[in-house]
Amino acid sequence: ADLRGRTSALALDPPAQQTPPKRGPRTPGLRRTQPGLAKACGGAFRSPRPSPKSGQAAGASENSVHLDIQKLKEKRDVLDKELSQLTSEGYSVDELEDHISQLHEYNDIKDVGQMLLGKLAVIRGVTTKELYPEFGLDTND
Repeated sequence: ADLRGRTSALALDPPAQQTPPKRGPRTPGLRRTQPGLAKACGGAFRSPRPSPKSGQAAGASENSVHLDIQKLKEKRDVLDKELSQLTSEGYSVDELEDHISQLHEYNDIKDVGQMLLGKLAVIRGVTTKELYPEFGLDTND
């Protein structure tokens, strides 16, 4: 029907009477792949973990693992040295965690302020940069 209550000549056909496909029991949070996407998902499985090269000997990959372990041990030693240096300078892990927590809170508050400045700038039809002086903000903030 149009705005005046008349039916238009081009009416949609009534939906065909079809029985919905039977479905098995549903698992919450899981969906079946949509029919059109099945072809795109039908490829061979590719593991995110790289497989050893066909010409590579098992010993070579074992050497690689040992090299990775050695690098990690060296990195751990460097970090332990930095940690002991910071501790000797009077820093504590609890103080550092508190400081990090305060930085997260500061960043959250700053994000809200930036969002509000952005909304105000849209309302006024100006850029956020133009609002900075009005609120005593430095453009580097």
